[in-house]
Amino acid sequence: MIRVEHFYKNYGPYPAVIDVSFEVLKGEIVGFLGPNGAGKTTTMRSITGYLPPTSGNITVSGYDSVKYSLEARRHIGYLPETVPLYLDMTVTDYLSFMGKIRGMNQKWINERIDKVIDHVRLGDYRNTHVGKLSKGYRQRTGIAQAILHEPDVLIMDEPTIGIDPIQVVETRELISELGESHTLLISSHILPEVSAICPRVLVISDGRIVADDKPANLSNRLSGTERIEVGISGSKIDSIISILRKIDSVIDVRSDSRAEQIDQGKKENFLPIIVDAKTNENATENIAKSIVDNGWGLRNLTPLPMTLEEIFLQLTQDK
Repeated sequence: MIRVEHFYKNYGPYPAVIDVSFEVLKGEIVGFLGPNGAGKTTTMRSITGYLPPTSGNITVSGYDSVKYSLEARRHIGYLPETVPLYLDMTVTDYLSFMGKIRGMNQKWINERIDKVIDHVRLGDYRNTHVGKLSKGYRQRTGIAQAILHEPDVLIMDEPTIGIDPIQVVETRELISELGESHTLLISSHILPEVSAICPRVLVISDGRIVADDKPANLSNRLSGTERIEVGISGSKIDSIISILRKIDSVIDVRSDSRAEQIDQGKKENFLPIIVDAKTNENATENIAKSIVDNGWGLRNLTPLPMTLEEIFLQLTQDK
């Protein structure tokens, strides 16, 4: 659906994107991550045809984004970070207007408006002026215009930025639903949202792609240690930490500071602990043996992958 090959984009003498290549296949939901100024938005704007590449090729649904720009755009739905809404129009009037400027005939517009309003759950606001909507419902209106013309590809730049937590959850659910019938490329600074929605992530830093994989695979590749979540009952925390730290394959042991684990430990009467251990040295087996030998109760022993935040920081921080 989306193919980017050796894409460069310069602003005057300054390179913003340097030799970027990737492909997003039909039906994929891909997160596109990068710090401010990394080239993320520039890349997305070039995919949509808004900015031409300095060099390289971009195709969408088989159409070159420069040579066949209009054909490529017909297959794209775009939600920019700041959605260009007309505040003095009602939701229905705005969608009708967007359909006309996309070249849709009135019959098609009428059929689609009802469907997209229902899809993004704007039924109670279809006759409300956009200027009177909350930020979350304006965002839904932006999503509605992006899917109005039944595109193959959806490109969303920061779709959950600036909306309240309830709307974030609802927007996440909506995006997941859209992924069932569209190919999605989504940028976001809210990394837990990307983890919840996107099975695959691209990470761009200083204009270059530095990672392209599933978050779990990136965790395995980048982590020099094995992180293990352990629940233990039958002794004091200081004693447990002291004894586990003596295991040769263990690097560090500490109390688990996550609120949900602390609460669960109190309810079920166990101590939540995090162990950092050397990889490929049977750490899990050694920890379990030590717990049994000391007569403690083992409630859980679970490997923990790196979080997407940790992956992102490791890939994008200056070395």
